[in-house]
Amino acid sequence: MATPKNKSFINKIIKHYLKYDRDNPFIFISSLLAFFGIATGVMVLMLAMGMMHGTQKEWQKSLFVMNYPLTIIPLNYQATNDELVKKLSHKFPQLQFSPFYQTGVFSKSNMGIEGFMLYGVDFKKEMQINPVLKKAEENALNNQSKFRLFVGKAFLEKTFMQKGQKLTLNFSNQQTIGFGSMPIQKRFVIDATFDSGLNKYDEKILYTTHQVFHKILKYPQGVYDGIHIYSKNALKDIDKINTFLKKIGEDKNLRIQGWWEQNASLFAAMEMEKEALFLVLLLIILIASLNIISSLLMTVMSRRAEVALMKTLGATSAEIQSIFFKLGAIIGVSGIVVGTILGFIGIWVLTTFPIISLPKEVYGFSNLPIDLTTTDFFSIIIGAFIIVLASSIYPAKKASSTNPLSVLRNE
Repeated sequence: MATPKNKSFINKIIKHYLKYDRDNPFIFISSLLAFFGIATGVMVLMLAMGMMHGTQKEWQKSLFVMNYPLTIIPLNYQATNDELVKKLSHKFPQLQFSPFYQTGVFSKSNMGIEGFMLYGVDFKKEMQINPVLKKAEENALNNQSKFRLFVGKAFLEKTFMQKGQKLTLNFSNQQTIGFGSMPIQKRFVIDATFDSGLNKYDEKILYTTHQVFHKILKYPQGVYDGIHIYSKNALKDIDKINTFLKKIGEDKNLRIQGWWEQNASLFAAMEMEKEALFLVLLLIILIASLNIISSLLMTVMSRRAEVALMKTLGATSAEIQSIFFKLGAIIGVSGIVVGTILGFIGIWVLTTFPIISLPKEVYGFSNLPIDLTTTDFFSIIIGAFIIVLASSIYPAKKASSTNPLSVLRNE
């Protein structure tokens, strides 16, 4: 039967070893370095992971709006029509649907030829699922013309145009002129500007009415190029819609695309970067833990006579091992606790005060986004705990294996 450990004895020895030793000051300094190293590592990890996730979340928010949560794309042109919209609206009343047309257009200016993607939408429906357009409507000139145009803020800055001015767009469709043909042209009135925070989207995407496609391009009414769908939980709803389309026999004619599929490579790269950053910064804690090992080993070597005497007086190897293991754990865990506190303080400071500002035209946001998830937080804490506890095992075993006879013979 194993002899129970004397906890009172273990705790007294630990308190004694934690005190500053004038004869061996470097041991105390090494322990402090380990403490501050682990605290710094945990704090930096929390801030870095918070920034990475916050940045990813801001990008997702912007792309979520401009790419739409879900989009139905027809493989058979006649499949996307008013009848399908009615069926989907009846089956999924919690979702919002906005059918659209799209085509490539270009304009000529002093800066050359610029190409754009023109969407024809029902503005009332589109604004219900796109807050960027809804906000743009607030500053619109309220032009009632069917040839009104919503353009991005970046588009106006690039072309030096203003709201109320007319913009001539050239369509890829051809019209017959005499014995030849030329692209269809139409002048639009710039009615409003939107700002999604993504310059490339704001430069290249234009919005107009359904009537433009009916009038100019002779598109049939009630048949569309696709349907934008707003969903609060797109990952679940995409499966439900696919099941419904199979039920009504339209699964072969239609394809549903989620916003994440349109930017899969971007988010995969960001996730890989986040994981790599976590592993690299975890090395800070690993390096700091080496100071725990070195300080404990120096404590063992400098206190060999004391360890041998304790074992001679009846201390068991398990008690000696427990002393040094807990000594390393106290240094490491206290560093983790202090690092966690400093990390939360740093997050609060950076999110409360505009200490760091970013160019909005580059990143799409001006404030530094920090959002530390519960999963990332516990991953940091668990990883730090494992490293700290693992670094205390070898010195503890080394101390417990001290041979009192050989040590006291040499003293």
